Amino acid sequence: MIDIGVNLTNTRFDKDRALVIERAQEANVVAMLVTGTNVSESIKAHQLCLQYPNYLYSTAGVHPHDADNVSDDYLDELRRLAQFQQVKAIGECGLDFNRNFSKPEQQLKVFAEQIALASELELPLFLHQRDAFEPWMELLQPFINKVPAMVSHCFTGSLSEVKQCLDAGMYIGITGWLCDPKRGQALRDLVSYIPLDRLMIETDAPYLTPKNIRPKPKSSRNEPSYLCHIVNRLSELTGYTEQELIKNSVANTRLVFSLECVND
Repeated sequence: MIDIGVNLTNTRFDKDRALVIERAQEANVVAMLVTGTNVSESIKAHQLCLQYPNYLYSTAGVHPHDADNVSDDYLDELRRLAQFQQVKAIGECGLDFNRNFSKPEQQLKVFAEQIALASELELPLFLHQRDAFEPWMELLQPFINKVPAMVSHCFTGSLSEVKQCLDAGMYIGITGWLCDPKRGQALRDLVSYIPLDRLMIETDAPYLTPKNIRPKPKSSRNEPSYLCHIVNRLSELTGYTEQELIKNSVANTRLVFSLECVND
């Protein structure tokens, strides 16, 4: 398995980060992409990757929550980071009008700039979207054939939205949201519409701990070793075997993020 979205630089991992990575390896997670959410975290993500060559890779970008805080030269910083071979995508970037931690107009500006940067650098986009689908898609549409790939990270939208994403050639990242009995029903209803050649899996750790883990873990913190529980639920809902899901999601991830060294 490959976990395409892990916030491994998060402070909740500070006390036992090495053990978390070790448990992931023992759980058959053969690679992970460490998510960059602003310039500082993107730098930390890359530095962490250097400690685990050919196992950890990263993204470099600014999350919409951080859009208000970008420096004047943040694009130059992302451009510099993107030159490193461990950095495989621009992101996590996008729009979040659910919480509006940054002003919507600033979110739109910073997102548009990162889309253009991905096009310039010929890197995939690692995308965030919540309650902002129409303006998000409107900004992406002109670049569908200008970036190597787009990944809708932690998809939680509607059937109509996933169909539009698939029509645009996007890959869909599925998290433990799928395993949440209170708020995951819409996602459970639509996952069977996602073809195997567009599917990716991710924990988004330390967030979104799968609710189907038995016995229930003592800590609420999610970690990449729990990725198998997402695969298990996906298998129940789609009828694909766990091995089919793993094989195809690994192949998709290797292709999109150019992870040549990763084996099944």
